[in-house]
Amino acid sequence: MRLLAALLIIFAAAISLGFWVNHQLQVSASELIQHIEQIESGLEKNQWDDASAQVAELEKAWEQKAKWWPTILDHQEIDNIEFSLAKFKEYVAKKDTALSWGQLTELKLMLKHIPEKEAITIENIL
Repeated sequence: MRLLAALLIIFAAAISLGFWVNHQLQVSASELIQHIEQIESGLEKNQWDDASAQVAELEKAWEQKAKWWPTILDHQEIDNIEFSLAKFKEYVAKKDTALSWGQLTELKLMLKHIPEKEAITIENIL
């Protein structure tokens, strides 16, 4: 009977930890997406200096918010985000509108995709 109780406690703790990690992943991804939306508003107004400063803030936020992501996520996804962020930074520095918008959209989509991919749903389990 004690074994069953111990197993149930461990199972409940594992499930709770999974939900907590998914929540934290969603929160940190949302904060990064907010930075991206601020950059979008700067690009819409053609304010390249402001956008460049916001890209630096996005990089800083990425370093702070996503430093724990490698423990739970595929490293390839994280590398893709970092590569995309590096490309975007250079496109903004060169003031290339089309490439900046394209790379920013890709970056935003990747950040939105991660919490959806890691969520505990029937589709992800099966």
